[in-house]
Amino acid sequence: MSRKKLFTAVGFAGVAALTLAGCSGGGGNEGTADAPVTITYSNFISNNGNEKNLAAIVSAFEEENPTITVEVKTLPYDGYDTALQTDLAAGTQSDVFDIDGSGKYGILQDSGVLAELDGFDSALYSPGLLETYNTDGTQFALPTSFSDVVMYYNTDLFDAAGVEYPTADWTWEDETAAAKAITDQAAGVWGDHQPVTYNEFYKVLEQNGASFLSDDGSSVAFNSDAGIEAAEWLVDKSGTVMPTIEDGQGTADFDTNLFTSGKLGMLHTGTWMFNSFADTPANWDIVVEPGNTQSASAVFSNAIGVSAASENLEAAQLWAQFMSSSDAMVDTRLDTGWELPPISDDAKLGTYLDKGKPTNRQAVFDAADKIAPAPALGDSGAEIQDVMTGELVEAQAGRITVQKALDNAEEKINALLAG
Repeated sequence: MSRKKLFTAVGFAGVAALTLAGCSGGGGNEGTADAPVTITYSNFISNNGNEKNLAAIVSAFEEENPTITVEVKTLPYDGYDTALQTDLAAGTQSDVFDIDGSGKYGILQDSGVLAELDGFDSALYSPGLLETYNTDGTQFALPTSFSDVVMYYNTDLFDAAGVEYPTADWTWEDETAAAKAITDQAAGVWGDHQPVTYNEFYKVLEQNGASFLSDDGSSVAFNSDAGIEAAEWLVDKSGTVMPTIEDGQGTADFDTNLFTSGKLGMLHTGTWMFNSFADTPANWDIVVEPGNTQSASAVFSNAIGVSAASENLEAAQLWAQFMSSSDAMVDTRLDTGWELPPISDDAKLGTYLDKGKPTNRQAVFDAADKIAPAPALGDSGAEIQDVMTGELVEAQAGRITVQKALDNAEEKINALLAG
């Protein structure tokens, strides 16, 4: 999933000021379910193929709430954040708008543009996903959909190596033992593949009880004994149970092609690969990724927030709740294969769980209950990610030690965080 820079520091100041001005002047046109009101909703989630599906959800909402009309503004994913920034700075933002994941949520929440949400049924939502958009006990946004990273495994290779299939209780030690048993370099068979990237690093840090950033987010926290162990977990696979960079590791589709060719025992990647692997001759299934001291999964979610400056807060929150937890939303997403709904009711998810390969689709939802939160990197996020990946790859290639890679990354990233 791509990540983009969002707001500039100047933009935040302006946004915050305009938001406060909007709040002080609002309230004169407060929408209720009893008085006709029109609310606006900006989104990117329906762009490029799901516009009709969103329209169906809107129609169901308006039928249930006949005094509220939802005007939908759909924007392409690329450019959505820039458009939102512009609207917030100008005070022309919609009453309700999409939020691109936890990283962007943190920026918006810090800037004060999101209304507090209360009075909704929190039990309807997957706890981990709901918590992602909660700050200090206050809910500022609601999750609308999610996908996550799991561990795929080739059951044929496990059978051939005489190794028991992975379970949700596995640890890194179990994964390593299985990978070694499956690897047969002479036959071109590898036991494991996990990208050596920033996205994997912040996740395995959490799996090892560590964090990428300090509690206040002002500096890095990964250069520790636990951080070194996490980095070594990624880097040391290369050339032992995972192909090296010279073999092609890290190039586009290398890992997925290795898996579909039946030459890879385990693969860490997203649930969005189900369809790509559907016709793979080898037998495979999925499981929640193993942790070391604790479980933690990378979960990519979208959310919906209400503008703090909206003059129709009640109606806007009703729509946000409907778009994130209603049966109409759940049925539409599951029927059409849109991204998964963030709900807690397993019974409603039955049609998804019974769709067949992979058999253990429950792992998709189990992973979402143990989220490794994406660090809030601010305006320098893209540069920080590049620095971290670059240093880890240098260590993977053997040009520097893991300790040196973390030292280098610490110095460069702290400078970026300081602005």
